Amino acid sequence: MRRRGFTLIELLVVLTVIGLLLAIVVPDYVGRTRRAEEAALQEDLAVMREALDKHYADAGRYPQTLEELVTKRYLRGIPRDPLTQTTAWLVVPPADPQKGGVYDIHSSAKGAGSNGLPYAQW
Repeated sequence: MRRRGFTLIELLVVLTVIGLLLAIVVPDYVGRTRRAEEAALQEDLAVMREALDKHYADAGRYPQTLEELVTKRYLRGIPRDPLTQTTAWLVVPPADPQKGGVYDIHSSAKGAGSNGLPYAQW
């Protein structure tokens, strides 16, 4: 009489092969996802910094808040930080308070990027 099905050893071999493939693929996927988030962060920071500079060129001062960039149509909306998934950014005021409230902007994400710099310094 022939038995149908797999033996325990065959199942263990298949599970071992699947486990090895996952051990190779998953870390690469996670690394690529993080690099994509960092690229999006760099782009968002560049767009917002350009809007800050345009506001300064037009008004002679920096905006008081990020929302001012939206109301004056320098930005369509405040982008979400791709690392924290919030619109909470670290705002750096200018040295002279008379020049406005937002001189520069950084991510509020904890930790460091793939370049070794903390996200708060990007």
